[in-house]
Amino acid sequence: MIRRHLRLLTPLALLGLLVGLADLSHGSVGEDEDYYMQGLLIREQYNQVQVLEKQNSFIPDGEEDPKEHSAKKTAKAKSDSSKKTDKTPADAKTVKSPNKKAEKTKKTAVKNPNSVSEGEQQYNPIKKECPPIGLESLKIDDFQLHASSTKRYGLGAHRGRLNIQAGLYEDDLYDGAWCAGRDDTLQWFEVDARRLTKFTGVITQGRSSLWSSDWVTSYKVMFSNDSHTWITLNNGSEDLIFKGNREKEIPVRNIFPEPVVSRYIRINPRSWFTRGSICMRVEILGCPMPDPNNYYHRRNEVITTDDLDFRHHSYKEMRQLMKVVNEMCPNITRIYNIGKSQSGLKLYAIEISDNPGEHEVGEPEFRYTAGLHGNEVLGRELLLLLMQFMCLEYLSGNQRIRHLVEETRIHLLPSVNPDGYEKAFEVGSELIGWSLGRWSNDGIDIHHNFPDLNTILWAVEAKKWAPRKMFNHHIAIPDWYQSTNASVALETRALIAWMEKMPFVLGGNLQGGELVVTFPYDRTRSQGVVREQTSTPDDHIFRWLAFSYASTHRLMTDANRRVCHTQDFAKEDGTINGASWHTAAGSMNDFSYLHTNCFELSMYVGCDKFPHESDLPEEWENNRESLLVFMEQVHRGIKGVVKDHQGRGIANAIISVEGINHDIRTAADGDYWRLLNPGEYRVTARAEGYSLLSKKCEVGYEMGATRCDFTIGRTNMSRIKEIMEKFKKQPIKLPMRQLAAPGSRRRRLGT
Repeated sequence: MIRRHLRLLTPLALLGLLVGLADLSHGSVGEDEDYYMQGLLIREQYNQVQVLEKQNSFIPDGEEDPKEHSAKKTAKAKSDSSKKTDKTPADAKTVKSPNKKAEKTKKTAVKNPNSVSEGEQQYNPIKKECPPIGLESLKIDDFQLHASSTKRYGLGAHRGRLNIQAGLYEDDLYDGAWCAGRDDTLQWFEVDARRLTKFTGVITQGRSSLWSSDWVTSYKVMFSNDSHTWITLNNGSEDLIFKGNREKEIPVRNIFPEPVVSRYIRINPRSWFTRGSICMRVEILGCPMPDPNNYYHRRNEVITTDDLDFRHHSYKEMRQLMKVVNEMCPNITRIYNIGKSQSGLKLYAIEISDNPGEHEVGEPEFRYTAGLHGNEVLGRELLLLLMQFMCLEYLSGNQRIRHLVEETRIHLLPSVNPDGYEKAFEVGSELIGWSLGRWSNDGIDIHHNFPDLNTILWAVEAKKWAPRKMFNHHIAIPDWYQSTNASVALETRALIAWMEKMPFVLGGNLQGGELVVTFPYDRTRSQGVVREQTSTPDDHIFRWLAFSYASTHRLMTDANRRVCHTQDFAKEDGTINGASWHTAAGSMNDFSYLHTNCFELSMYVGCDKFPHESDLPEEWENNRESLLVFMEQVHRGIKGVVKDHQGRGIANAIISVEGINHDIRTAADGDYWRLLNPGEYRVTARAEGYSLLSKKCEVGYEMGATRCDFTIGRTNMSRIKEIMEKFKKQPIKLPMRQLAAPGSRRRRLGT
């Protein structure tokens, strides 16, 4: 039965493969480059940067760069291209691109300077390009990287990895590149692949630094099988010199005219920025040659047995894949959208439940979101894989998945920022740099775009007004934030409306660029302090929730793993309080905790924000168990229903736990869920117009929330108010004979 359903995915996978191959031969449109550079450089610098049309092409030693192709060769290339177009088979027209924007790019003559140049395509078609060997993804260990010299330890060869980020200060142990100890043409950066590898290209960046401007502008490439005898890549008559970077952040890719098989590869800088030094961040493109006896390779190989759609999906492909899963599992899935992005793309979510479309009393609601930063794409793909996995496992009778689906209402929102993702997707996984596509179309960081409720709460607490004058939960959104002039992204407003509509209990937003789980608060309580432990009243359960994900991840708690960038989170069990990492006002996590019942955490699921497609199966294996375990935590603590004496559920009843200064509220049907660690708690339920009721509720160590129901009655005052409201707050008029009787009696008594 599973094979029959998997056949439905095959046409989609083939379509994506054809489109992926077609997209590789074209660069992104020029406006994407402009958007990116404006985000990296100040306006004056941006106006001075002259982007050349052939930034990545190689030039023979001694010749000046660009324009080495004559007008005749250019015309010939265009003529050959048109001839190939004329000879395209008729049935090829039936294959439509799932990405209109990419198709439009192909039809235009605009060329991305970061893509392969015409000269490269003339010598070596893109189809020969191999995936990254793993400097950025950390598959290549530190001891596989060597250099001729080093300026200092923090700028050693082990730091020469594409997109590696530096610390805030210079002279840090974790700096942002490899930098040579001397600035001359004898310097080199070397990678030992530890096995024969077919090398096809190199990607370079300059140094990540707020204070220095260092990058290599041209270089040679050398190869060896023994690290003693080296051969320089040439074009038959002279050594090839490849163009390097023109600034420090935008990656530049160079493809070799022909693949070269060797074990070692060296990059030999030939020129560098005149006011800087020899500094590089590097990724190598290469395909390992078959070698079943290579123990090192087999020891590090991760193989998945899940037959899923492991590739990057454009917006249309994502929507189509969600539709395929919905058709495979129509009884447990539902697709809906929560709003639109700034450019008009719908924000699609998929619900997985045994009763999709309905909230069941007593059943908790869980959410995963991803792609708040559009260039952090691993979380997006993980949710698409999770969606497929749960559908297939449910159909195959997996009892764990069936129990999760039948006892939980699960919502997956794979792409909060589809506009940003489309920008990153068009450029490609190795060429987006660190920032392209991060923000919304109007330049807003969605994750930190929520109202700052922390400051409101802390100000009230300082005046000792809570909880007498203001609650410690469900804090109202300020009026200024809701005005049309506020700098609030459409995506953020859609998220808030969604969070207020659904009674979510637990949520996780998947991000990238690190390996750590963060939990609230994300803002420091002390003003002007960048890092400070700032705990919520629910710190203990937040720490457990974070650890439940990190401890089941294949790498997060591994004490021997390499630091992604500048901080060793493995020492802290792969978790950290958000404010003690870096302060951020208005985070989604803090807003969710202070404005709704939902406990929200951030999972940074990989050092590489945009891993190559070939790395997705391994990343799925790294995160699959964590994704499932964290969802199961929604059933930890207590749950119940608050009712009146007529058995009707009471909405917005307040649930308080003694010793924890943070309350929650019941949903529309009177049901509630309170996440708690194992222990005995005194819990109180109260609602306006009702008497409060307290009882002891015990939480065990086994999975499954403890039932703790409340039946509360109306207070006398609330009954009086109800009667007065019924009579429009007028005195009750008694019959005349009852009013006259006392006076008549007094007259009879002679008074």
